[in-house]
Amino acid sequence: MYIDSHVHLDDSRLLENIDEHIAELKAGNVEFVINASCGLKTQAKTICLAEKYRQIYALIGNHCHEAKFFNDEMIEAMIAHANHKKVVGVGEIGLDFHYDFSPRDVQRNVFEQQLVMADKFKLPVVLHIREAYGEVLEIIKAHKKHLNSGVLLHCYSGSAESVKEYSRLCDCYFSFGGAITFKNAKKDDVIKVIPVNRILTETDAPYLTPEPFRGRLNKPIYVRYVLEKIAEVLDKESNEMQDIVISNTLRLFTRIKL
Repeated sequence: MYIDSHVHLDDSRLLENIDEHIAELKAGNVEFVINASCGLKTQAKTICLAEKYRQIYALIGNHCHEAKFFNDEMIEAMIAHANHKKVVGVGEIGLDFHYDFSPRDVQRNVFEQQLVMADKFKLPVVLHIREAYGEVLEIIKAHKKHLNSGVLLHCYSGSAESVKEYSRLCDCYFSFGGAITFKNAKKDDVIKVIPVNRILTETDAPYLTPEPFRGRLNKPIYVRYVLEKIAEVLDKESNEMQDIVISNTLRLFTRIKL
């Protein structure tokens, strides 16, 4: 059994063939996926998908790219959906200092507000971090009292040392996607330093398609290639790694019941 802990099925490239992708999940032994929100419109789509399909769970939240659009309407929508039975976390939220689609001070403010909100909702947070690992670490230090339901660093691209720093600070999980299958990934040492009971799998579909399908549209069904790579690095059988990832995912996202 496989689990994709981070997808964007509301993306038009996947949404137009959503029934086909759902059928593939069953055929490929993918038990469920967690669809991330980026803003007001995607959150609404995510909730609708989660209500329609058994295999889809939802995150609510405002992506750092869209931080400049965060407003009272978004806050009200998050509050309205926070207790939905298919909503399992707040995300993806964080900082992206590579693209800077929103001003950095705005990103910081919106990120901090959502950490506080997630604590009130008693939900884990799912973080997007790009070229801002040190900055996010400082914000987490300042808001440690609000991190009571778990933290997931999605599509982790940081160093082994950052793993240690984040893990010392709070109960962090780390998720990997298709990028670890690339020939130049060089992530073996990072994967090995993470406690095995804190590793999750994802695709981030439709982005970051794993080998051997790199260059094509990414799909949740490809999460098996991510898991197989992690199993190879950790010298574990695929079935054992599947069981580990399932246990880790259910421990973090406590609202999911198989």
